[in-house]
Amino acid sequence: MAGSSDQKAFLFSYYCLKFSLSVYSTLFSIIGLVILCIGIYAEAERQMHKTLEGIFLAPAVILLLLGIGMFAVSFIGMVGSLRDNRTLLKMFFWILLVIFITQLLLIFIEIFFENKIKELMHTNIQEGIKHYYDDLDFKNILDFVQKRFYCCGGDDYTDWEVNLYHACNSTGPLACGVPYTCCKVKEVPGEVRNTLCGYKTLNKERLELINIIYVRGCIHAISLWFKDNFEVTLGILFALLSPQVIGLFLSWFYWKKLDDILSQYDTVDFRLLRIQDFHFKELDLSGAGWCLCFPREGGYIPVNVDEDGDTEQEPQYTV
Repeated sequence: MAGSSDQKAFLFSYYCLKFSLSVYSTLFSIIGLVILCIGIYAEAERQMHKTLEGIFLAPAVILLLLGIGMFAVSFIGMVGSLRDNRTLLKMFFWILLVIFITQLLLIFIEIFFENKIKELMHTNIQEGIKHYYDDLDFKNILDFVQKRFYCCGGDDYTDWEVNLYHACNSTGPLACGVPYTCCKVKEVPGEVRNTLCGYKTLNKERLELINIIYVRGCIHAISLWFKDNFEVTLGILFALLSPQVIGLFLSWFYWKKLDDILSQYDTVDFRLLRIQDFHFKELDLSGAGWCLCFPREGGYIPVNVDEDGDTEQEPQYTV
């Protein structure tokens, strides 16, 4: 009775792990496909309007890379769990572990090299500001950030000097000014928006503009927001990292569970056979699969066959 209950518990844990990992990897495969489809649509629109090249300035490229990566890794885990393929499960585990460690390293780099990261972001934002009216993706993102975080430009409002239309030496109504999303004017529903509220502000001092536009740069504003909202920051990090931790644990335990199952069915230790007078060509590996990892009851060769053809019970090699 005890052996039967142990066997039932063993099989129950096996099917629970198999089902959990299959659902997990299938779910993220679908999410990866959805992100990939959105990225393809966004990239098609970007190419149609001939917007800027580059990963930072083209969110569509980020969506494409993210979607392809999520689908590829999750698909490996899904096939490995459905087929009980230890090779694919190991591949899934190690790829997921590398991604997880890389993300942790990026977090530590951002913490310890904050100033260098800000300089890099400032350079990229300035490049985007130069082509603000040419790249609709970047324009919409920067407008949203400036309105949401009450900021203007990358490092500060003077970054808009690099834009051809907003530079003080240019002509036109936007010269020496900033976009309306930098203004502190409250929008009233039904009223016409004043898009020239930032007129002639780049040639003025910060103190003169306190009540007109946001003088703080968006890099500093976002950084301060994350520091002031520490619980939200931890929540975002937890939401990003916890699914990967779950995937790592599921793939690890399922991989070990398959090792236990194989150790029950395989009675041959191939490592010991290497040091004996045995040729692997004599093995009948039918049913072992392309990875040579599928179990078969009784193993793939007779163990210690004597001259009369009888199989000895002892000694036996075990995995």
